[in-house]
Formats: sequence, structure tokens, C-alpha cells
Amino acid sequence: MKANEILPHSDVIKIMDDYYGVSSPIPEIPHAPKIKHQKKKKSKKNLSILIATFWDFPHTGGLSNYISNLRDGLQEEGHEVDVISPNQFPTSVVASLKKEVESALNRLFRKRYKTISKKILQHARLLFIYEHMLAKHKNIGSYDVYHAQDVFTANVLGRLIGKKKPVFYTPHGMFTSNRLRFNRIEKGSIEEVYYTHMEKKAIQYSNEIIILGDSFRKPLMALGARNEKMITIPTGIQFNVTAAKRDKSNSNKLTITIISRLGPRKGHSVFFKALSLIKDSLDNVEVLIVGDGEMRSQLENQVKESKLSNVTFLGKREDIPDLLGRTDIFVLPTLNDTLPVSIMEAMHSKVAILSTTSGSIPEMIIHGETGLLVEPGDVKALSNALKQFIQQPHEREKMAKAAYQYAKQHFSRERMIYDIENRYGKHVGGDIK
Repeated sequence: MKANEILPHSDVIKIMDDYYGVSSPIPEIPHAPKIKHQKKKKSKKNLSILIATFWDFPHTGGLSNYISNLRDGLQEEGHEVDVISPNQFPTSVVASLKKEVESALNRLFRKRYKTISKKILQHARLLFIYEHMLAKHKNIGSYDVYHAQDVFTANVLGRLIGKKKPVFYTPHGMFTSNRLRFNRIEKGSIEEVYYTHMEKKAIQYSNEIIILGDSFRKPLMALGARNEKMITIPTGIQFNVTAAKRDKSNSNKLTITIISRLGPRKGHSVFFKALSLIKDSLDNVEVLIVGDGEMRSQLENQVKESKLSNVTFLGKREDIPDLLGRTDIFVLPTLNDTLPVSIMEAMHSKVAILSTTSGSIPEMIIHGETGLLVEPGDVKALSNALKQFIQQPHEREKMAKAAYQYAKQHFSRERMIYDIENRYGKHVGGDIK
């Protein structure tokens, strides 16, 4: 590959030039390879669909769960579905590109801007390789529908596919604002400018934005999205509720469970502080912490220092339905989230739910009817809500049943697939039902 072919796209160089005050002519960048779009002689009822993500798949978390349910549900309806992610690319090819691309980008940034952002250098390298590999994929021009699962894939597919085929975009979070909130990038930095530009371009490239909840509307509109271009279709899951039948015959303890990655966004530290305020109410309570992550040691130390002897860290588990089957109260004290699948699983399991007003959670849980919600990070409110559920079993059971009925109606895979099929059909010019 020639060095002058390893360049960010001209729009990216332009926003970086503006940030650094550079007025040199923008390097001439070779056009992206032309994609040959194939027309298939097939019934309009069956589509060929590409679901693509910049992140590894399969992986633990809501994004991977969403992709799996979308793929499986569409395949059950007779559609041909491929999923592409970077971890599927040949490692030897990626490894040979990595050094070459990073070296070329490093030279460009240092020569043009006299400085370099390690975050942007790494991301530009990953994005260049991702686009290069997608462009060379043998079937890239053969699909009827392209569904990007992140801001970067929406950019890549938009450039490769153009307007010849519909490109759908489903954001699973607001990339830039989340990184600002948790101090992963600085306000006013080149990283903020770069990532914000990517989010704006993703909106421009997509024919339609399928959002998981209405909480996405305001931040996306601030980036330039039109309200009528967005359609809300919540995640739907297929959960093995038969395996989640409650079995408390061997224990009279009340069980509180958190199922979540042990990361800074999920609020475990806030939860343990809340537990410490109601120790007198925990005599007959066990607390199960399911999941793993970078904060495990820190959280275990917090539990030990707080003398919360009823808390058990179970690590990553595969028997989630069984764990929810023995759970009385499910808690997700998240500080920043979208539409957590773990809450849906708890709803389908007829478990009382306590969470926060973060993201689209208030669209899932109606406070006082299908669960209890508190403001993110409010230790006192969380402790009061925990105490309420612990001391009022009738209220727990009533809200758990209401949540189950709500989940059956709104958070099933069948409902999600039906709605998404309709959106695909609108853009391919026919009824696919």
C-alpha cells in the first residue's frame, strides 16, 4: 500500500486543520474503492442484510446481545443475515497493516500539526483498517440493507455504499458525551472535536436512525439529526423464562442481585454505600454481585471495609435465568446507561426492579408501578428504596408482576423484529411481511 493512500478522509483533516490553525492544502486522497452493487433476483419478502459493528462480536454486553437477537430474529423470518466485526478479519493481514498504517499516520500528524493525539492516532489506524477490510469483503455490495451498530460503522458504510442502498444506524450510546462525562477525554480537546465530527457524519450518512429509546432524540438532534429521521424501536429479547421459575424452597433469605460489568459507569460503589446505611435491615438478606471488570478489587475492598458480610461476588456467570429465579430484588444502580438488557431479563423473570433514571430506563420502568427509580448517584434515595422493597413484600410482588406484563408487551424479540422489518421494507420499496 502506498503511503499517500494511508490518510484520514478529507473531512477529518479539515476539522483537525481548523482546530490546529493549519491552512495548508488538504492532501489529495484516493477515492474509496467502488463497490459493485449486485441486484438479486429474489422475492422482496426475503432480504439480504448486513449487520456491522466496529467493536468485537460476540462479546459480553448489551450491544452483542442486541446484535444476536436482531440476527437470529431476522433469520427466523427467512432473511439472509451476515454480521461483520473486526475480530473476524484475518489476524495476519491486520497485523501487517497495523504497523504500516500507524507509521504513515504518525508521519502525517507530526508533519502537519507538529503534535499528535495518541487516542486519535490509534483510532484513525483502527478505522482505516476497518474500512479497508470492509471494502475488500467479497459480499460487501450484495446486500439489500446495511445496519450499522455504532457511529464509526455508519461513517464507513456511508462512504462505501453511498445512497445506492439504505444504511440504518443504531447508536448504543452517545460516544463523545459519555467520554467527556467520565473524563476519558477533555472538554475542548482535539479528541472531542474529532469524535463529535464522527457522530455528525454518521447522522448525515444514514437513511434512518433506529434509536433504542426517546432519550436519544435530544442529543442526536443537537448533532444535526432531524426528528422525523429517527424511529424508536426498543431492544427486544428472547429470555428463557421457564428456567427462571422461582425456587426459594431451600432458603428463607431475601436475595438482592446486581448483574452488570464491574465498571465505573454501573454504580456499584454507590450501591454499597446505600447498603451501609441500612445494615439494620439486612439481617435476613443476601446480596449477589454477578459480573466482572476492572473495578472488582476496588469494590471488594469497599465491601470489606464497610463490613458488608452478606455480599458475595460471583464473577461472570452463564446461569443468569437461574440466578434471577432465586432473586427477590434486582438492582442496577447505573450512573450512565441506555436500555439495559439486564433490566429486561429481570422484568421477564417477575423480579422487583430498582434502578436509576439514567438514559432510557424511565421508558422501561414506570416509577411506583413496575419498579422503583432514583436519581443516579443518590446514595440516600437508593438506600430508602432498598429498605422499602425489603420491608414491603406485597409491593415487591405487585410491581414485579406489572413489570413482567409490560416486558411481554414491549420488550420481546418478536415485537422488535416486526418493527425493524417494517423500517427495512419502507426503504427497499416493498412489503416484506
